[in-house]
Amino acid sequence: MANLWLFFLALAVILLLPGPDMILLLQTGARQGRGAALATAIGLAIARACHVALAALGLAALFKAAPWTFEAVRFAGAAYLLWIGIHCLRTTLVSNLTTGDVADTHGQWREAIRRGLLTNLLNPKALLFCSVLLPQFIIADGAPVLIQFALLGAVLVGVGLLFDSAYALSGAALGRWLQHNPTAQRVQQWLFGSLLIGFAVRLTFVQQA
Repeated sequence: MANLWLFFLALAVILLLPGPDMILLLQTGARQGRGAALATAIGLAIARACHVALAALGLAALFKAAPWTFEAVRFAGAAYLLWIGIHCLRTTLVSNLTTGDVADTHGQWREAIRRGLLTNLLNPKALLFCSVLLPQFIIADGAPVLIQFALLGAVLVGVGLLFDSAYALSGAALGRWLQHNPTAQRVQQWLFGSLLIGFAVRLTFVQQA
């Protein structure tokens, strides 16, 4: 149990650090409202679950054996972050107080889930993070490794979703405030867009350990 609490604290520290997932959630909440931001959080949770499964299957070893696979994922992820950042710079804040057609809302949420999924799934650092962190909390003489891995993975996804939901709600609250501050809207738009582009550029320089 103490091991699990240490794992929880390690995740909390990491999830508090600014990154593309956090900025995406804040930007989506501010621009599209609470529903789309929470949908983005769900997409991120699905991506993290995929990373846990891929880490268990040894995809990190594939990156080591075939470095071009790491490069392919890295550049695809950077290109996707760059596209989102540019899109953010070119769009305006959407009113969170108005409600549109239900079909449009559902379509917006599906797009938000997809955006969250791809943003995290195409980040090789997230996979390497799971591959490095999870084994450190496996107890050699404890339960079967697969069960421990599944438990730690569930905690990782759950804690991540908890933090992401908080960021999503914070972004939505920011969006409501921005509706009455046109100048702040432009600052938010350029700040979040520039940060996402910056994360895209940084990702292109990431190397395997």
